[in-house]
Amino acid sequence: MHTSSLNLTQQDSSISTRATNGATSMNGTTGLARVDPEHVAKLGMAAYRAPSLLQPHRAQEALRDAHGGRIPPLIGFFCGLSCPPVAKVVAQLGFDIVWIDWEHASTNVETMTQMVHDVQFFSEGKSMAFVRVPGHGHENIGFALDAGASIVVPQVDTVEQARHIVSAARYGAIRNGTRSAPPARYLPGISDTPLDPSLTFHENVNKQAAIVIQIETYKGIQNLDAILTECGDQISSVWLGSLDARISMGLSGGGLGGTEPEWLEAVALYESTLAKHNMPASGLAMGTPETKEMMGRGKSFVVVAADTYAIMGAGLSELGYFRENFPRKNHKGIYKQL
Repeated sequence: MHTSSLNLTQQDSSISTRATNGATSMNGTTGLARVDPEHVAKLGMAAYRAPSLLQPHRAQEALRDAHGGRIPPLIGFFCGLSCPPVAKVVAQLGFDIVWIDWEHASTNVETMTQMVHDVQFFSEGKSMAFVRVPGHGHENIGFALDAGASIVVPQVDTVEQARHIVSAARYGAIRNGTRSAPPARYLPGISDTPLDPSLTFHENVNKQAAIVIQIETYKGIQNLDAILTECGDQISSVWLGSLDARISMGLSGGGLGGTEPEWLEAVALYESTLAKHNMPASGLAMGTPETKEMMGRGKSFVVVAADTYAIMGAGLSELGYFRENFPRKNHKGIYKQL
């Protein structure tokens, strides 16, 4: 895998950085050229990969490009099982993002890290790993980012929480960054090559890994405007956690949406706040074709499949077929013939 990583580095990093020398970067300064949408069509997320697959992709830029219509929405797969072999398989399927769930999965730091590496190496950079961390803990945010993933942070309700998350995820002076630099994570001259040579390695990484926050309560929806006013320059996308948000409002949690007036009002507030701040939206898009279309409309990143549901769907389908088509028979005669 290491040799493959070096070969891909020479090929794909040249694709992701060439095109327009002296181009205007995402933050308005002269530096790294923007990724060409034609390269995305050919390479998928490998067009946004870093010089080493141990580094995070240019995930912030990919989300912003999808939001601006430069590329199609990013399509994600949800890994809810703490299972590296599943991650290895999903990595080869062509999803833009593989979501590794650390919030509700019984896993440890080593397994999470292994799954991140499986996604990024087995996909040869064509899929980006996003880890949903189990909370707002400084150490868990650091573990996921050190693995080379972008992060999804659940249950963000207040400006104070958002400030803490951004600080824990950034190096140096950006938003009072408190992320600790791992001394043995990147090998000098091998895996610490910066994307933009005009910036330090850690300044580059600050601009690569995405921070997706999940708004999962009515309080969070009400505070979203203040959160994005204060921290929006460091947040890459906002995910409305409909299930938890509905439960927090005393509404039925059996589905992922509803038609209650108070729910529709809350969703409208969420959507108008994102529009005000020009912030990419993200969320689920599952179910019937009509439901998928409705849920995915206007989003820059959608999760469309999950390991548990794939197993359940395939398993129940085959079980139902064989229950119906293989009635009880006396097989003793078959054994006698053999």
